Amino acid sequence: MFWSMLAVAVGFLGLVVLGVLAVRVFVEARRLGQQVADSAQRISRAAEDLERAAGSAARSVDAL
Repeated sequence: MFWSMLAVAVGFLGLVVLGVLAVRVFVEARRLGQQVADSAQRISRAAEDLERAAGSAARSVDAL
């Protein structure tokens, strides 16, 4: 009887550990997704700034 109770307890503990690890992976995946979204937004802003700068440079060259 002792060994069966021990096996059930170890199994339950294993499930708890797996649950905790799954939650940690989920949280880190969300954090990574947020960082990717922020980086994409910054890249988009930088591309727009570059387009404006290129347009200004082209107009100043045409004026010469």
